[in-house]
Amino acid sequence: MFEFLIGMDKSLFWFINTTLANPVFDKVMPFVTERNHWFLLYLYLFFFFFMKLGRNGRIAAILAILAVALADQTTSSLLKPLVERLRPSHELEGVRLLVGKGGKFGFPSSHAANFFAAAIVFTIYLPRYKWLYLSIAFVVAYSRIYVGVHYPADIIAGALIGLISAYLLSRLLFYTEKNLKKYYPLAFGKKTDKDRPMA
Repeated sequence: MFEFLIGMDKSLFWFINTTLANPVFDKVMPFVTERNHWFLLYLYLFFFFFMKLGRNGRIAAILAILAVALADQTTSSLLKPLVERLRPSHELEGVRLLVGKGGKFGFPSSHAANFFAAAIVFTIYLPRYKWLYLSIAFVVAYSRIYVGVHYPADIIAGALIGLISAYLLSRLLFYTEKNLKKYYPLAFGKKTDKDRPMA
């Protein structure tokens, strides 16, 4: 069963990397896949959310940074050296490699984890533009296969880690805030029975 799944993963990789290849994507995907090209956009979004969108915007901006950090460390520092699955660019012959080969190990994809972590946080707190956030994450994740540095399974695992990281941190914040409101209501501007004036 495991060998079958590996075979399916490689077949899907070849389909995306080779069969679906076209001159337009050959120009677009190497640009899309470069994380630094998104830096200014995410910097702008951070300050826009933080300064213009009130409390939810500030929470989303800070939580997105934490979720990306958690997802990135989980994939890069923990799982990649633990699983040790070679990237297609290091394992297969004839790969259409449109960027650098990348590090030796590729499972799970840090790109997919990071972009989906940010997208899920923004979707939770600012759902109005959720299709924009998720579309960006999907396109970046897809580009990693197209340019030849990740298998589809790397992308799927990375996206799941990003989702889990964002969800866990958002739930942790929710329960922390809930308990703080319960035990320290004055910090949130609420009066307890003890603080109310006598009738």
